[in-house]
Amino acid sequence: MGLGQILAKRVGYGLVLLIAVLILNFTLITVAPGDVADSIAGDMGGADATVMAEIRERYGLDKPFLLQLWAYVSKVAFLDLGYSYFYNTPVTTLILEKLPATLLLVFSSQILAITVGTLLGVMAARKPNGFVSMCVTFLSLFGFAAPVFWSGILLIIAFVSIFPIFPVGGMSSAIMEGGFFARAVDIAYHLFLPMVTLASIYLALYSRLTRASMLEVLGSDYVRTARAKGLAENKVFYKHALKNSLGPLVTVAGLQFSAVMSGAVVVEAVFNWPGLGTLALQSILARDTPTIMGILFFSSFVVIIVNIVTDIVLRLIDPRIRSS
Repeated sequence: MGLGQILAKRVGYGLVLLIAVLILNFTLITVAPGDVADSIAGDMGGADATVMAEIRERYGLDKPFLLQLWAYVSKVAFLDLGYSYFYNTPVTTLILEKLPATLLLVFSSQILAITVGTLLGVMAARKPNGFVSMCVTFLSLFGFAAPVFWSGILLIIAFVSIFPIFPVGGMSSAIMEGGFFARAVDIAYHLFLPMVTLASIYLALYSRLTRASMLEVLGSDYVRTARAKGLAENKVFYKHALKNSLGPLVTVAGLQFSAVMSGAVVVEAVFNWPGLGTLALQSILARDTPTIMGILFFSSFVVIIVNIVTDIVLRLIDPRIRSS
């Protein structure tokens, strides 16, 4: 089976999964306790029975469940995620406004976690019983056990209250002068603490995984053969062992992307980062169901795309998977 056929097959599975997620999200939110019409009327300052009936008719809340579901799925098929009750704005517009901030936080934290985690795992694998390996193991266990919100609060206390080095929250300064470069530096300055917080738990995971994978590969027959041929240790370590130990890391990084997206919600709330996580939290508090369902749908779409890309990358870097 060629790569194009595999890609088409994965995209087909992804579409089926996306439709299932869409139906499940709509069902769970619709049957949840509470009345959306009451929330809308509460924002208006209250309403009588006639106004409540008009609200339900306007937003289609008076129709049977299956008709509401069909109407919503039909609109989503044309990329119409509905209209926000709370923000009085199309949900698609809200998501596109907040999306860059969330993607910046998620991808920067993933890149940091994978890069530093792989480096620490390689250092620990070179001397498995050495001091560096024990330090990496301790830091990994500590980072993996610490909740994200707790790590974020500790960083705020350390680098905002005690040592005022970084800003307390937000994505940029209220008063910003200068061009593109100055703005980029300012955003990076605000991004540092949220990025480190979100990356900490996954950095620990990737370092442990890299260490274990490297030790397994270093004990394989072809590595012993390469050493028997007289190849330099660095060449054996980095060209043969490291390359073949990246498969599990790529797999776990792709599978963990959904967890990173959910962790971003907590990190954005802690650092007041203006992304989809903050928007989701505000929408839940306001019971703005179209926005909540839109965010869930879009997050599922991004996770499915990342998993498809992960599968293709694995086939490109691992000849064993490509041949199968």
